[in-house]
Amino acid sequence: MQLKTIFNRVTNYKPFVVEKVELVQFGSQPTIEITMRARENGLPTCSACGERCGGYDTSSSSRRFDFVPLWMIPVVLVYAMRRVNCPTCGVKVERVPWSDDKSPMTTEYKWFLAGWARRMSWKEVSECFLVSWDRVYNAVKYAVSWGLAARGLDGIESIGIDEVQWQRGHNYQTLVYQIDEHCKRLLWIGPERTAKTLLRFFRFLGRERSGKLRFVCSDMWRAYLKVVAKRAPQAVHVLDRFHVMQKMSKAIDQVRAAEAKQMKQDGYEPLLTGSRWLLLKRPENLSETQAVKLNELLQYNLKSVRSHLMKEDFQQFWSYTYPAWAGRFLDAWCTRAMRSKIDPMKKLAKTLRGKRELLLNWFRADGKLSSGAVEGFNNKLKLITRKSYGFRTQDAYETAAYHTLAALPEPEFTHRFF
Repeated sequence: MQLKTIFNRVTNYKPFVVEKVELVQFGSQPTIEITMRARENGLPTCSACGERCGGYDTSSSSRRFDFVPLWMIPVVLVYAMRRVNCPTCGVKVERVPWSDDKSPMTTEYKWFLAGWARRMSWKEVSECFLVSWDRVYNAVKYAVSWGLAARGLDGIESIGIDEVQWQRGHNYQTLVYQIDEHCKRLLWIGPERTAKTLLRFFRFLGRERSGKLRFVCSDMWRAYLKVVAKRAPQAVHVLDRFHVMQKMSKAIDQVRAAEAKQMKQDGYEPLLTGSRWLLLKRPENLSETQAVKLNELLQYNLKSVRSHLMKEDFQQFWSYTYPAWAGRFLDAWCTRAMRSKIDPMKKLAKTLRGKRELLLNWFRADGKLSSGAVEGFNNKLKLITRKSYGFRTQDAYETAAYHTLAALPEPEFTHRFF
């Protein structure tokens, strides 16, 4: 089968035809050149309005468009562009079906590189297909721009809000995910974790769609709580179980570190050395050796031990079915924590009391709403960042996040190359 036949089988470039296909030496490497021409008596298409109209003139030089390589041999489309005399737009360059902008890459080649960039790092794609990193980045950016413009935002009922650290220091990105049962994807990403950042998301979502939200899941960050209460007051705002227990683990770790330091200063036996994960892990997740060490540690009346027991006691909170009974248990637990004379646990109890209604929303949502999907997406984003050794610009970071996590649509092709 000839290359011309194969090319016509995998593309649909009407009203253009292949004039010739030849293997030439372009620079230092062999290249397959496919010369295109317009069908006779075929009117060109205006690149601005898309209407077919009379021609104006033809360029004296041909443009080269990179196509998907064959057997690692570059494939290039060669075509002399025409100008059209559009009655609406004036004199414009014609639109061709293999490219919709001024890029030297065909649309198929952009989607080819973007598809592989979802499986490998951008640097690996550039090395495998012998192209520059910038070309891979531009291809991914093109795919993301097309997907964001084509995606639908209707039917969003549940969202999860979280932040991830970006670069060194206290540099964060706010991420909003759709976490409905039928669709889980990244909806929006913005720099920093302030109230203004989240307000930008709700302006992007629009007042009508914001009014249709039923559930919002987030952590206890005050800026998020205020914005959600203002822009989506009808939604049930759930403080996720993961973030609550994470805050409790941090309190226990503070107690252990302070007590271990004090015991060392007082000359006591270092009982808490190497006990961090003994106190933070759930009993069912402990190894046999860790379980033995924990049982030995529980014999001592230490603040760290009492904090650990309070944490295990709090696990009962999540087993309730009705918000009223869960509220009674929460009130009783907070009272015991305030009487424990352990400052980090007292501070935690005050926080939980202040967020009492938001905590009970977990039961009003029947315990079905969780940030498990959110944390999974965050881990994928961190993996992408590590594979790329970080991103230097906000634009590249957002492009990579949307490309991998947003489940963006793709156009239909005559043939799928990736």
